[in-house]
Amino acid sequence: MIRLQGVTVRLGDVEALRDVTLADDARTLAVIGDNGSGKSTFARLLAGLVPAASGTVDVLGLDPARNVDELRRRVAVVLSNPDAQIVMPTVAEDVAFSLRPQRRARGIRKAQPDAAAAADRVAAALDRFGLTKLAERPSHDLSGGQKQLLALAGAFVRRPDLVIADEPTAYLDARNARRIADHLFEDAGHRLVLATHDLALARRCEAAVLFERGRVRAIGEPGDVVAEYEASLRC
Repeated sequence: MIRLQGVTVRLGDVEALRDVTLADDARTLAVIGDNGSGKSTFARLLAGLVPAASGTVDVLGLDPARNVDELRRRVAVVLSNPDAQIVMPTVAEDVAFSLRPQRRARGIRKAQPDAAAAADRVAAALDRFGLTKLAERPSHDLSGGQKQLLALAGAFVRRPDLVIADEPTAYLDARNARRIADHLFEDAGHRLVLATHDLALARRCEAAVLFERGRVRAIGEPGDVVAEYEASLRC
């Protein structure tokens, strides 16, 4: 799923990732580490939101720098703050917005579902995330948990091959955090990269990678990687 070779990412004058090399094919991958360790930059690199200054990146067989349109079609991103992803006035409109035609660099539109098929997909996404009764509600009047469910609905309505979630439960109470996590881990044909401080969530993944000061410190079985991280916290 993911191949990085000698990747460095610079954010201004800071090297957020330094000479990162890794390869992993797990369906669910946890990304853990301290604040500033590089885990969010790694997630955003995979999503094509930040460029590599050097090295090669391969996500689902795609180069995020060269295959921008295809990557956006196949990858969905879920952020910690759902307000950053909500753009339309009502809940249903916001989910439908995710199915809007994607204009490519040369002005050619990608094939999209017809109106009836799109409406069916929106209805199915609202139902899946328990938002049907809120379809006509103003999006920004929702609770924090409902907004994150809306962000998920907008992501999953596109039927992505890969979901990249950066701290998706950070601002939620325990009940809503569990609901969001259960949806992310549901095997609906997608892969998951989950950047998180929640080590219990990290342990639910098939593999984990630990970042430290912009470098990969460990990668492997979640229990082993989490244990190494916890041991470092006692130093």
